[in-house]
Amino acid sequence: MYWKTDGVVLRETAYQDTDKLLTVLTRDRGRVTLRARGVRSNRSRLKAACQLLAFSEFTVFEHRGFLTVQEASAKEQFWELRGDLERLALASYFAQAAEVVSQEDSPNPQLLSLLLNSFYALGKLKKPRRLVKAAFELRLACLSGYAPDLSGCAVCGDPAADRFNVSRGVLQCEHCRIEDDGGLRMPVGVGTLAALHYLTACDGRRLFSFEIGPDSLRELGDLAETYLVTQLERGFSTLDFYKSLLET
Repeated sequence: MYWKTDGVVLRETAYQDTDKLLTVLTRDRGRVTLRARGVRSNRSRLKAACQLLAFSEFTVFEHRGFLTVQEASAKEQFWELRGDLERLALASYFAQAAEVVSQEDSPNPQLLSLLLNSFYALGKLKKPRRLVKAAFELRLACLSGYAPDLSGCAVCGDPAADRFNVSRGVLQCEHCRIEDDGGLRMPVGVGTLAALHYLTACDGRRLFSFEIGPDSLRELGDLAETYLVTQLERGFSTLDFYKSLLET
């Protein structure tokens, strides 16, 4: 049986002599694993469409539960990302995070749109890396079922609460405490709080259309990363590599 789909290559793994196993986030089938035969050969016409981060259309042959790429054509290769190591590393982190939260046979078009829009903002629009990273992480947490409660302090209800409880995903005032909770609380300034409200509620196509001061952006970036890795209860090798580049 043959079928067509489009999706982003999240991961590529060498297989046998010239093949690859591709982890692809598709629009209509969720995460799938595809075998691309001979794609590591220099003569392969599938090479461009089957590389990491490429957004491609795939014609897939399905037989006894195994999925093989029959044809593939690249719709977007994001050359702007590939020409900058830091942007490429950050985009690879986005891909790994998307792979972690996606599921097989469970379509999630919002997740695919978030990933593509993040690549576009990072590459073609040249948005600040810290801004794109924070927006992606917070929106990914929301799509994964971890939308924070930003209605006000979880203790007293004050809408101008100035702390964020990372483990519980709620706001708190500096002097308000939740019983039996020793979790990390991070500071939330006025600008950061406004950005949190915007990023959790805005139309996905407007996700990167906001401005924030440098201090608030730094605070937002630290909060978004810490919140995502805390809720997912795991780290990311690609994130570690990206951060190592910033230290050099």
